[in-house]
Amino acid sequence: MATLLYRLGRFSFRRRRFTLAAWVLVLALFGLGASTLSKPTTGAFEIPGTESSQAMAVLAEKFGAGGSDVATAKVVFTAADRMTAKSLAGAVTELKQVPQVASVADPVFSADQRTAYATVTYTVAPADVTTASRDALLAVRAGDGVGVEFSGEVTRNAEESHAAEAIGIGVAALVLMITFGSLVAAGLPLLTALVGVGLGMLGIQIATGFFDLSSSTAALATMLGLAVGIDYALFVISRFRHEITRTDDPEEAAGRAVGTAGSAVVFAGLTVIIALAALSVTGIPFLTAMGLAAAATVAVAVLVTLSLVPAVIGFAGHRILPRRARGAAAATGAAATEAGAGAAASGTGGSGGRPVLPRRGRRAAGTPFGERWARGVLKNRALAVVLPLGLIAAVALPALDLRLALPDDSTAAVDTTQRKAYDQLAAGFGAGSNGPLIIVVDAGAAAAAQKAIIGLHDVVMVTPPVTDPSGETAMLTVIPASAPTSEATQQLVHDIRDLGIASLAVTGATAVNIDVSDKLTGALVPYLAIVVGLAFLLLMLVFRSVLVPIKATLGFLLSVAASFGALVAVFQNGHLAELLGVQTTGPIVSVMPIFLIGILFGLAMDYEVFLVTRTREEFVHGAAPNDAIITGMRHGARVVTAAALIMMSVFAGFILADDTIIKSLGFALAFGVAVDAFLVRMTIVPAVLSLLGRSAWWLPRWLDRLLPNVDVEGESLSRKRELVAVGD
Repeated sequence: MATLLYRLGRFSFRRRRFTLAAWVLVLALFGLGASTLSKPTTGAFEIPGTESSQAMAVLAEKFGAGGSDVATAKVVFTAADRMTAKSLAGAVTELKQVPQVASVADPVFSADQRTAYATVTYTVAPADVTTASRDALLAVRAGDGVGVEFSGEVTRNAEESHAAEAIGIGVAALVLMITFGSLVAAGLPLLTALVGVGLGMLGIQIATGFFDLSSSTAALATMLGLAVGIDYALFVISRFRHEITRTDDPEEAAGRAVGTAGSAVVFAGLTVIIALAALSVTGIPFLTAMGLAAAATVAVAVLVTLSLVPAVIGFAGHRILPRRARGAAAATGAAATEAGAGAAASGTGGSGGRPVLPRRGRRAAGTPFGERWARGVLKNRALAVVLPLGLIAAVALPALDLRLALPDDSTAAVDTTQRKAYDQLAAGFGAGSNGPLIIVVDAGAAAAAQKAIIGLHDVVMVTPPVTDPSGETAMLTVIPASAPTSEATQQLVHDIRDLGIASLAVTGATAVNIDVSDKLTGALVPYLAIVVGLAFLLLMLVFRSVLVPIKATLGFLLSVAASFGALVAVFQNGHLAELLGVQTTGPIVSVMPIFLIGILFGLAMDYEVFLVTRTREEFVHGAAPNDAIITGMRHGARVVTAAALIMMSVFAGFILADDTIIKSLGFALAFGVAVDAFLVRMTIVPAVLSLLGRSAWWLPRWLDRLLPNVDVEGESLSRKRELVAVGD
């Protein structure tokens, strides 16, 4: 692999104009496809085959409404004085005139008649409700003294805020500038990462023309695409700057950088892709779509890193080096640069067309931080294992109280119309009015079902049965006493299903959410087994070791435990919630565990690959175990530190997002990356490798013969370099 990537790096550097033109063409084609095929996304969470989904289909078939493909909204009216149907007649008439609205139910009044709501049913699915229709709905008023608020998916603004991405990119630019000491070098990873994210977003828009995608899909893909795109480019550019100190040929340096660091990028990217693509084994359509979209964006980031990055390095020339290192260019290569200016301008390659970069010696500023840190860790290796483990255990403790649920309007920001409508309905009709349960049953068993359900705990009311036109199927509405996401309501759903009444099914938004949560929980163990199993094989192939992949996986479990602990402490228990801008607390979004495990596993393996491949490279080339660890940390710690800070900033920026899933996922990933990079990979990992010594790289001989040699360490390139040196 190293040789193949070496050739790709040299080709992209030499044919940089052709490479750049090819990527621009791909962007243009994707843009054309997106403008032609893109359709709106959806915010619905539904799993075909569950009891609630099947009951929804029966409602749609028998009653002509209630299906998940029909948009609905609630309009909530509040007043200081008693209201009547006559006083709201004008508002109801105005609602009926809203574009795409099929019907508006008569207002339902609370006992004191100071709160009322009307249900609006559309003729189209939520994704097909136009902006004009939404704006017309939100513009409805009910006269002086009557407040109007709105809830439902169609009331949410479809416009996306890019503040999170902007903040993440800004912090990333600062970290890159400090790391590289060059404005050009800092800008290159940002440029190539934006190209990768742009392609990913355009690809998702194209996919919406063929598949129903969740509204969170693009945000997740953007979050990951930015983070890994910047990090992968950072890794290759750092290796290029190191290689240029060993050769005056920049094309050769680019080839070696892609051949060595690029190999690590490939396998790091594969771990992330495996973790995301494996979401498809859960059998949950919206989760599969989100995972595959994010995996495709990461794959694009890898391809961009391997081909576009060496091309833009060629365009940047010596400006990719810090200013203090550029002065040598005039002395070492001014003549060659002048002679090859014409060829360089044409971008046709050849020795005369290569930007001449100076040979840099080792900095005289002293021992690098990474080496000092590694020596300190190895000197106190037992303490370096025990102290981080104790800290991680303390942070992870709140995870024992983890509660899961899907988000509803109770988790919306307090100043939004959705949250105001939710609170007003709860105050006027009770908390359960925000999540009524719909019971579908054979008409002959409807009376018995009503009698049995009214006797259950936490039931406020059961409406009389409504029979479909054929007289075969009946529908009942159950109002729980508790909020939709409460444990009491979840238990009520299970109690109704356990009544043993034939043909009875429970549906409604609350029941759908419960079924989705149960399905996600059941899919977690097989998903984790597949991801860890495949990644273990991949890491064993990369490191040619049994113990290193085991250590890497155990370290990941520590990071996940700490992330869950911090997530529960902030988003569920409310600690530091105001400081982080979390306006409401409650159960953790039920898709969070499987997402967090998958994404954090892939990212954790990134750092493992980046740090340990260099250690493995030194060990393979003859260094003693501790010396290999120190050398690997000397070259990798600065890059991994910068990469972790960039990922943390990108993820933390998404805490500003309105979407509950993205907000909590951004926080959990930022915290998880911090724990994994600084406590696990840069502290526990070198200490454990030192304790294991040479046995860390043990692999049974029969297995060594069985595994293909992918040459991540660039051994073939080292032999090539030695042969060239002998020939000279």
